[in-house]
Amino acid sequence: MSTVEEAEKAVETYNGYDLSVRLLTVNKAAPGGSQPKRRVVVNSFKIYVGYLAWQVDNSEQAFSQHGKVIDARVIYNRETGRSCGFGFVTMASETEMNDATAALDGHVC
Repeated sequence: MSTVEEAEKAVETYNGYDLSVRLLTVNKAAPGGSQPKRRVVVNSFKIYVGYLAWQVDNSEQAFSQHGKVIDARVIYNRETGRSCGFGFVTMASETEMNDATAALDGHVC
C-alpha cells in the first residue's frame, strides 16, 4: 500500500472476508520479526458437507428444511471443472446449524 491509511483500510475491509471456502486473514506487516496481534474472527454458522455424489450441484435444498440457508456451495476443481465431492452450507443461526447437522449427518443425498 502507498500509505498507512490505505493499509489500515485494507485490513478493515478484508480481514475476515469470506472467500468461498476460507475467511481471509489480513494484517499489517510487522517490522523486524515482531508479531502482529491476532484478530478474532466471529465464527459463521458454516457446515462442511462431505462425500457428496458427483452430480450434486446445490446442497441448499436438503438444508433449507432445517432453517434459513445463507449460502450453499459445492467446491469444484479449477482445472477440470469437476466436483471435489464436498462443499459448505452456511445457516442463519447456530440453532439451525446444529439442527441441520443432527438431522443430516450420515444422510445419503
